[in-house]
Amino acid sequence: MADIDGGHRTNVNANVEDQTHSTSCFPTVPFLQKLLSEVLGTYFVIFAGCAAVVVNADKEKVVSLPGISIVWGLVVMVMVYSVGHISGAHFNPAVTIAFASCRRFSLKQVPAYVGAQVLGSTLASGTLRLIFNGHEDHFAGTLPALLLIIEQPISGASMNPARSLGPAIVSNQYRGIWVYMLGPTAGAISGAWVYNIIRFTDKPLREITKSTSFLRSAASRNASKQ
Repeated sequence: MADIDGGHRTNVNANVEDQTHSTSCFPTVPFLQKLLSEVLGTYFVIFAGCAAVVVNADKEKVVSLPGISIVWGLVVMVMVYSVGHISGAHFNPAVTIAFASCRRFSLKQVPAYVGAQVLGSTLASGTLRLIFNGHEDHFAGTLPALLLIIEQPISGASMNPARSLGPAIVSNQYRGIWVYMLGPTAGAISGAWVYNIIRFTDKPLREITKSTSFLRSAASRNASKQ
C-alpha cells in the first residue's frame, strides 16, 4: 500500500512539474519544432504553388489552371505527410484560427503559428522575386488582388491569408488585401463550426478510426436489436 501511495505521489509531483514547465513564459523545444515545421511547410507550399502561377503567366499558359491546381494539391499532400505529425500541418492562418475557435487548438499558440506561417509565405515570395529577377509583371501573378483576379474566375482562389499576405509584403501591394484576410478566415471558421454541429460524437478522430469500428459497431447494435 505504501508503494502504491508513493507511486501515486510521484506521478502527482511529475504532473505538477509538467504543468509548471508547460506554463513557463519561455517556449519549449517541442513548440519551437512545431513553429519551424510551420515555417518550412508554408514556405514550400507557397513556393511551389506560386511558382506554378508565375511560370504559367510567363510562359503562355504552359502550366494551365488544372496544372496549377495539381501542383497545389501535390505540394500540400507532400508537406502534410512530411511535417503533419509535428505541427499538425496547418500552413494557413485561417485553419489555425478555425481550430482555435472550436477549442481544438490552444488560443495562446495562435499568434505564434500565424506568425510562422506568414514568415514562411514571405520568405517563399521573396525567393520567387529573386528567381524571376524582380520583374513586377512576372511576380504579380502570385498576387490574387492583381493578375489572378483577371486570369482566374472571380478572385484567384487564394483561400489562405498567408498565401496572399506574403507576396503583398514583398511587392508592397496591399490593395484589396483585406478581402483575402477576412474571406478565408470567415469561411474556415464557418466550415469548422458546421462540422462540429453535425459531428455525431465528441471522441477524437483517432479513436473513431482506430479500429474502423464505427460501421461495425453500428451493424452489431442493429443485429443485437433484431
